[in-house]
Amino acid sequence: MTKQKPTLTFWQIWNMSFGFLGIQFGFALQNSNVSRIFETLGAKVDDIPILWVAAPLTGLIVQPIIGYFSDRTWNFLGRRRPYFLAGAILASLSLLIMPNSPTLWFAAGMLWIMDASINISMEPFRAFVGDNLPSKQRTTGFAMQSFFIGTGAVIASSLPYVFTNWFGISNQAAEGVIPDSVKWSFYIGGAVYLAAVLWTILRSKEYSPVELASFTEGLDEMRENAVTADEKSEVKTVENFRTGVIFLVIGLILTMWFGLSDFPKELFLFSSGALVAGILFMAAGVMKRTTGKRSGFVTMVDDLQHMPPAMKQLAVVQFFSWFALFSMWIYTTSAVTSHLYHTSDATSKLYNDGADWVSLCMGIYNGVAAIVAFGLPVLAAKTSRKTAHMIALILGGLGLMSVYFLPDPQWLILSMVGVGIAWASILSVPYAMLVGSLPSHKMGYYMGVFNFFIVIPQIVAAALLGFLVKTLFDGSSVHALLIGGASMILAGLLCQRVQDVDDK
Repeated sequence: MTKQKPTLTFWQIWNMSFGFLGIQFGFALQNSNVSRIFETLGAKVDDIPILWVAAPLTGLIVQPIIGYFSDRTWNFLGRRRPYFLAGAILASLSLLIMPNSPTLWFAAGMLWIMDASINISMEPFRAFVGDNLPSKQRTTGFAMQSFFIGTGAVIASSLPYVFTNWFGISNQAAEGVIPDSVKWSFYIGGAVYLAAVLWTILRSKEYSPVELASFTEGLDEMRENAVTADEKSEVKTVENFRTGVIFLVIGLILTMWFGLSDFPKELFLFSSGALVAGILFMAAGVMKRTTGKRSGFVTMVDDLQHMPPAMKQLAVVQFFSWFALFSMWIYTTSAVTSHLYHTSDATSKLYNDGADWVSLCMGIYNGVAAIVAFGLPVLAAKTSRKTAHMIALILGGLGLMSVYFLPDPQWLILSMVGVGIAWASILSVPYAMLVGSLPSHKMGYYMGVFNFFIVIPQIVAAALLGFLVKTLFDGSSVHALLIGGASMILAGLLCQRVQDVDDK
């Protein structure tokens, strides 16, 4: 006998989402301060994107793996909660170490470790909503996550400014030394991260695999996908070979093209990525043909090729949305300090005052997102989820582009209002549309794969933006924000192509 998932109360949804408050402390401190740390330790503006590339690469690798294994985990902590705890412990330790980095390359390595740790705890939180909430509450569930993301980011992004201006902790230090205001911000962030995730672990429950199978959605989808897997086994084997050959050819062509041109070395990420993908797809085909079994690796590769149509359409929207966000995160500090404060000297008081203002404004856009989050379900109900997302992204793109035209740093607040509206939607609406198209027993894996379309645009941005800023705009980083704004507007327009199969 099958049944519907029970409706949860407001406070149950609150408790299961509270951990995102801590996770966003980690991400906000990373996004608003790591470029500053890099510049303090001697990085040049056009080197910053490649130093940041470690962060998206870790997400590309970590999230699908964590999602796959969390789908198959059940112990005394549950299904997703063991990964919440492991990631929180590692991320908190990383936050304590990062601001004490002695050299630039040590800081770059810590960014890699910190981002991997945050991804371990963050990825299962998305699947947690799909596991626990019925369809009619999913938009609200992801909106609640957006609220905590916005709230956490407001506080965390504001910490350096607060420590300097309220408590008199210095925002300056000797050359190559991270200021005390930044250090104390990271220390507080590490403590809050662990405490918030522990709250969700202790105050939330999960459905066992047997309970999940008893719900209408889970049982029907499992039956359908089990039949599909058997019927299409041989077809997938052939497709693996075909896909592998295509990726190998693309990788070889790109390697030759980039090697014989003046393109930046970072673009070899694309060719090497294509070559690795080709090898993986062909290896999956060989393993399936020779053993006749669907191992975990073969299953992941097969499922990667057969994403639901709505997921593919949302992937394009996500690509341009996150390209824009990444351009903002890595360039806003240098753009504002050089374009509006007219300095690029990371040791000067004027630069650090500007960097503190940027950090505070990053908090403002997250505060806007926290407020807007609960208005999005209302707008989506009156229009549709894809229309609500389109409106939000267009406003965000206009806000990002407006930085170029600002007469005074104080106007940055207005720009961040537009970005905050877009951010609230990016964190909730695509996931609400996605969950309805996913089989419940593959929720974690596909949520992890969906992260590809957050990570890949960040790699593209890291590889291209530094090159474009240096060669086309004479090092003027504010032009990167113009490109990012245009990308976000394009993402909004592409929303209308998405077929939302579960628009409730």
